[in-house]
Amino acid sequence: MNKLILGRYLPGDSLIYRLDPRGKFLITFYFIGIVFLANNVVSYGFLLLFVLFAVYLSKINLGFFLRGLRPMFWLILFTVVLQMFFTPSKDPLWSFGILTLSKEGLVISAYIFIRFVLIIFISTLLTLTTTPIEISDSIESILKPLKAIKFPVTQVALMLSIALRFVPLLIDETTKIMDAQRARGVDFGEGGLIKRIKSFVPILIPLFVSSFSIAYDLAIAMESRGYKDGEGRSKYRVLSWSMRDTVTAIVMLLITVILLFIRSY
Repeated sequence: MNKLILGRYLPGDSLIYRLDPRGKFLITFYFIGIVFLANNVVSYGFLLLFVLFAVYLSKINLGFFLRGLRPMFWLILFTVVLQMFFTPSKDPLWSFGILTLSKEGLVISAYIFIRFVLIIFISTLLTLTTTPIEISDSIESILKPLKAIKFPVTQVALMLSIALRFVPLLIDETTKIMDAQRARGVDFGEGGLIKRIKSFVPILIPLFVSSFSIAYDLAIAMESRGYKDGEGRSKYRVLSWSMRDTVTAIVMLLITVILLFIRSY
């Protein structure tokens, strides 16, 4: 469980780290959108090479990303198997009842797998190279025009950044509780499925208590530092858009054009 890397920040210094967080945030969601434009081997291969190049530019070890995929393994496997055996085909390779294995199903399941990898890699790259404070500031800056319709931009940005930061924090806390339970003789892998599920129940109560304690301490810390609604607050870190951010945006547009060309031909 402590191998989940989504929501964690890894200190470093590279081109990806130095990009404006607003640009990284928008590009990440833009890339997730254009992933669904890919419809053949060449287009998916092109996007995969782009993501691997982005990982290379970040100077983060690729093995770190691969290890981080492990917690998502069962979700990915379930989706891939579902597509593999439930894709209708007029010429199946194998069939048994409602299960059908076909060439189309194998191709679609492979595309689904690559799509999962691309989305997880690019979203993880955002959180690894961007601090929670930068993410909060970027969300607030992007949603700023909504203040005209009285949308609580500052509160939403704060909630999102805290939620994102609490993901690895709660995972670490769960690992500590599980280690403490194991020290008392609890075996989480013993018995059947029902027994394994019941063995996780003793984790929930201390996890809830710990979560409320952390939230309370956070609220006290914010109040003691004079935190109030975002109106009139100054910024210690000022976001600045530079030429490299503009170049990155242009590169994303070129990637979209190339992807559409590959999709057509």
